[in-house]
Amino acid sequence: MEENQSKTGKYSLNYGLILGLISIVFGVMLYIQKLHYEMSIPVMIVSTLITIVIIFLGINAFKKANGGYLKLAEALKIAVGIALISAIISLLYQYLLVNFIEPDFMDKAMEVAKPGAFEKNPSLTEEKWEQGVAMQKKMAWIRYPVGLIISCVLGLIIGLITGLILKKAKPAY
Repeated sequence: MEENQSKTGKYSLNYGLILGLISIVFGVMLYIQKLHYEMSIPVMIVSTLITIVIIFLGINAFKKANGGYLKLAEALKIAVGIALISAIISLLYQYLLVNFIEPDFMDKAMEVAKPGAFEKNPSLTEEKWEQGVAMQKKMAWIRYPVGLIISCVLGLIIGLITGLILKKAKPAY
């Protein structure tokens, strides 16, 4: 039993590192194109598709190495492990970006979001906007644990779907 756990850990680590590095490359591409201030629907779709593909590949590689057999629990372990490791790597990159590479990131992101906020809510005043910006800056740290949780939940969902598709039990005899 411990042998299977070390195997799942190995696949989680390897594919988590791969997904984390791909996420950083994707983040740098967005940074170079100045698209990193807003999370548009196409960016979120591409990011989610990358995550789905890497988790699927990780689970499928484990299944092949395990003689073509896969339990649902193993698929879930691998998927959540991949998601967690890649989230830690991605959040480290985001921390470096926001605090060192581009220290005025929050101010620029708020300026990009400002016209849309006033357009969606005509009763919004400049004073209320400034209060909201100040509150967001104070609470900015919360995006790191929330990001980890969301990533693990997404990994759990992807792992569940992939595990149900790929699962194959060993014969009892």
